[in-house]
Amino acid sequence: QGQLVESGGGLVQPGGSLRLSCAASEVIRRFVDYDIAWYRQAPGKQREFVARIPNIGRTNYATSVKGRFTISRNNARRTAWLQMNSLNDEDTAVYYCNAADGARAYWGQGTQVTVSS
Repeated sequence: QGQLVESGGGLVQPGGSLRLSCAASEVIRRFVDYDIAWYRQAPGKQREFVARIPNIGRTNYATSVKGRFTISRNNARRTAWLQMNSLNDEDTAVYYCNAADGARAYWGQGTQVTVSS
């Protein structure tokens, strides 16, 4: 079992919404200490940053998703989410969750999001 497990991907029409989840296993002993980020990789493109929620501080977003996506976390549930609204075909990609504390970094296996009519 991976240290991070994403879920919630799927097929959605343009303008629709999806909510991705990222659940951390007990391998990540102190979830609260980790910055959690979402990245995505579209076919034929490099993996790119989407959003980050640090253990302390403000969230930040890629310009392309600002105002449409919201990242959140619940440390007690060891889970983070990415709420995605007003999806368009450029959002089609595999979405990956990342947890990092400066010394260690973990990745999930990814979840596919396809925006298509």
